[in-house]
Amino acid sequence: MNLPRRFLTVLSAAALLVATAAAQPALVLALKPDKNPDALLEEKKALEDFLAQRLARPVKVIVPLSSAVIVEGFANGTIDLGYLSATDLARARKVGGARLLLAGEFPGGLRSYRSYWLTLADRPYTGIAQLRGKPVAFASKTSTSGFVVPLWDLRQRGLVSERGDPEEFFGRGNVFFGVGYVSAVERVFAGEAEAAAVSDYVFDQDKHLTAAQRARLKVVQAQGPVPSHVIAVRASLPVAEADAVRTALLAFNEGANTALRDRLFTTKLVAASEAEHLAALTAALELAERALTR
Repeated sequence: MNLPRRFLTVLSAAALLVATAAAQPALVLALKPDKNPDALLEEKKALEDFLAQRLARPVKVIVPLSSAVIVEGFANGTIDLGYLSATDLARARKVGGARLLLAGEFPGGLRSYRSYWLTLADRPYTGIAQLRGKPVAFASKTSTSGFVVPLWDLRQRGLVSERGDPEEFFGRGNVFFGVGYVSAVERVFAGEAEAAAVSDYVFDQDKHLTAAQRARLKVVQAQGPVPSHVIAVRASLPVAEADAVRTALLAFNEGANTALRDRLFTTKLVAASEAEHLAALTAALELAERALTR
């Protein structure tokens, strides 16, 4: 059967586009491991499909065991994009590995949230000062709301010295670090810690814990503000590629796309000044660095 020349030309052009997209290396996007990776399987696939369709190239979404892997991946070129905390961005920026692409924005235009200390609902604590000498769990060593800001709050209250050692207050051997919010809360449920430092939305929303789990907990204390999570881009990624990714991600703010956006990123995604977004963390990060290198 002979096909019209115009039809053959269209087919050839379409085949060329498909071949070009397939030949491109996959864009690698890493998600900060702040909830159960198994629970992300469906969302990972949806995110890969969403971005691949808009960028006309393969996209691979990974969930590393720690955000330190993301920071290292930016530096060595194995990770192109990362959804991570403001602290992680600051550390990646310090070694020249990444820059801010988009920031999270809450209702009312807020680009910050609160950090919570959570304990079991039947515990008598009403403030962090009552936890002196008690075992506690921080979300991770790199978590802004689950370590950096709570530690800074302890310093501001005079409960730890300028060394930033949380064991000065909680006691030697009484400080644990998780690999995300859920792991810290699980220590509370298991009786291994009296309180866990996490983001406010771990308790206020149903993204990380079930309603039954949240019913077993209460807020001992809130502190902050905490700069919102960000989407960072590898510093060496060509500007044109970064711009294309930004445009694709901003499409999450449109119509039906917001449901997947909220499951993945919690907030609206907006352009923001990197310097302004990280400004409030400078002193707190310095304290955290001293605490981790003592």
